[in-house]
Amino acid sequence: MRRHLVLFVRAPHLGRGKRRLAQDIGDLATLRFERWRLHIAVTPDKARGHARHWRRGVDVTGQGEGDLGVRMRRALATCPQGPVVLVGGDIPALTARHVATAFHQLGGCELVFGPAEDGGFWLVGARRRPRLPPLFNKVRWSSPQALSDTLAGLPRRVTVGFVDRLEDIDDVEAYRRFAPRRGF
Repeated sequence: MRRHLVLFVRAPHLGRGKRRLAQDIGDLATLRFERWRLHIAVTPDKARGHARHWRRGVDVTGQGEGDLGVRMRRALATCPQGPVVLVGGDIPALTARHVATAFHQLGGCELVFGPAEDGGFWLVGARRRPRLPPLFNKVRWSSPQALSDTLAGLPRRVTVGFVDRLEDIDDVEAYRRFAPRRGF
């Protein structure tokens, strides 16, 4: 069964992204932060010249309408069959090991979360067998209760695993901790 990784990002537009961060560092600095570049490192090296093969396997889809939970659930539910892991684009410490660990956790759990330092989460993964359980009901988004609200809303029978606690960049304090090391 194929595994699916969803990078859940907002298209970078001046004045429209990460509003809590923009309040403190300004719209232009926030736009620079949001302009991540995706790099795919392949082996053998000569395969990098065949980029068209990679684009064929990379789907770019809209998130649709609704609050963050509705949009994340839709992204998890609409991937083809197989486990899926969704991560945000504001996790500077994210590594391939974190993603691999999340997929490994889905071998024994129905859901997996990457707790964030601020009480939210930076990763959610779902095994989706037999189906995706109810998710993201009555969650106070952008609050220290986002993860605990999500977990409280799950049916008791749902098994949950966790990967490393990381920091997502939602506010100026987090931005300042990472900016000097990451060059944004």
